[in-house]
Amino acid sequence: MIRALWTASTGMKAQQANLDVISNNLANVNTTGFKKSRADFQDLMYQTLRQAGAASGPDTEVPSGIQMGHGVRLVATQKLHGQGNFQNTGNDFDLAIEGDGFFQITMPDGDIAYTRDGAFKKDGQGRLTTSDGYLLEPAITVPDNATGITVSADGRVTASTPGGDEDLGQITIARFVNPAGLSSIGRNLLEETTASGAPVIGNPGEDGAGTLAQQTVEMSNVQVVEEMVNMIVAQRAYEVNSKAIQTADDMLERAANLKR
Repeated sequence: MIRALWTASTGMKAQQANLDVISNNLANVNTTGFKKSRADFQDLMYQTLRQAGAASGPDTEVPSGIQMGHGVRLVATQKLHGQGNFQNTGNDFDLAIEGDGFFQITMPDGDIAYTRDGAFKKDGQGRLTTSDGYLLEPAITVPDNATGITVSADGRVTASTPGGDEDLGQITIARFVNPAGLSSIGRNLLEETTASGAPVIGNPGEDGAGTLAQQTVEMSNVQVVEEMVNMIVAQRAYEVNSKAIQTADDMLERAANLKR
């Protein structure tokens, strides 16, 4: 019964963590480029009371053993990088990646971060930046006299000016062997880790990289109905584990109150 108390408590902690992940997904249902997370669990070590295959006689062995589990633990929160829905905005500076890849962003310390959020803005110098003012890499600067810009599917940027079309540069995107290994740092940004592997930089549409869509942003890939179902399942699992603790406590109380 003491084991039951501790085992069920690990289940409650695990479902609390599961609910935390689900809550973050729901909170970011309208966050541009957000990718939902999933909580992954593992069972804990077992106490072996009888080993499977142990001898039960001169020429016989037990077909199955006796093992008592000690609960569950959270081992990972994995980002699921499925494509989100596209939303047309009519804004020339809004870009979405259709397929695999990430925009590259220059951080204030010079490091490169990665994002699927293509809701870019123009700063006072005409440079394309994120909502926090971090520069798109490679840098794209829009002339003051530009009446509009055009971004092709392969990332070529041109500006319409009174003197004609002007080439502004090439947008490249980064791909990773294991995008789930990227580390979230907030602000819709991710950073490289040893688990993600080194970035493979290339033009959109080349070597399996996604293409760009202008005047479009990629919305979150969170499905509200799916997350609501997951939340109900987590709540019921939490309740069942709390019931197991209550039952074990009742059994201990009865055992403690036994009279000879």
